[in-house]
Amino acid sequence: MFSYILKRIAIAIPTLLVLIVISFVLMHAAPGGPFTAERELPPEVMANLNAKYGLDDPLWKQIGTYVWNIVSAFDFGPSFVYKDRTVNEIIAQGFPITLTYGLISFVLAVLVGVTLGVAAAIRHNSMLDYIAVGMSIGAQVLPNFVMAPILVLVFTLWLGWLPGGGWQGPEYWILPVIALSTSFMASIARITRSSMLEVLTSNHIRTARAKGLPERRVILRHALKPAMLPVISYLGPAFVAMITGSVVVDIYFSTGGIGKAFVDSALNRDYAVMMGVTILVGALTIFFNLVVDILYGWIDPKIRY
Repeated sequence: MFSYILKRIAIAIPTLLVLIVISFVLMHAAPGGPFTAERELPPEVMANLNAKYGLDDPLWKQIGTYVWNIVSAFDFGPSFVYKDRTVNEIIAQGFPITLTYGLISFVLAVLVGVTLGVAAAIRHNSMLDYIAVGMSIGAQVLPNFVMAPILVLVFTLWLGWLPGGGWQGPEYWILPVIALSTSFMASIARITRSSMLEVLTSNHIRTARAKGLPERRVILRHALKPAMLPVISYLGPAFVAMITGSVVVDIYFSTGGIGKAFVDSALNRDYAVMMGVTILVGALTIFFNLVVDILYGWIDPKIRY
């Protein structure tokens, strides 16, 4: 198992370095520049700005310096727009907020989705199964950019039960978490149901039932673990999608998360912040895919070989 983990890590680290280099090259190849404005700056001012931020160096030197600063000190450099702030400070301000409701949404989606999917599979072709499938389909056709304004309209403007924006306490978390987790909850329930139905018809489940084992033990000990393989493969990208999908949630609910920082940096041509957020999301994607690979190897030892 340890050698399997080392192999996964050996693949993940070069992938992250390639991601950093590609992000840097693409940002610098984009039309215009971080200091491009409607009124063109004097050449002397542009030269001073390029010298200050090292943009007049050869591209290979800029890439090397940028990669080295990230690897050695996790330093994404200064912001091109906010002169007295660094990219690390901007990310540190918004990322904890995004991570908070992202984790809550993730846990809620997994708990409710897996429970609903298992219950629907056990009660196949029953009223519970039909309700679960109907709820999953309905939730999947309502992505977060549709769910968010509906929630604000109903629970904030019409009923006045919950605040529609801000980040001052737990009551402000409810609407963003619901908006972010609903569609993922539906996907997890659908995948769990399909996988559990397939496992319940397998030979080892029939053998366990023939031995007279209680149905609860058959489900929890013999059926749930193999049925989780497709679900786990979905959870890694799903968590990262919740973080990246927070852009819509941040805008609608004014949470002050990292999504707003990314949108503002795109509008203001703050390429340093855009690269920082892109690399952070890419690193999270690689990390959680690594976790999924490790969990796969733990659940099904055949995958290690």
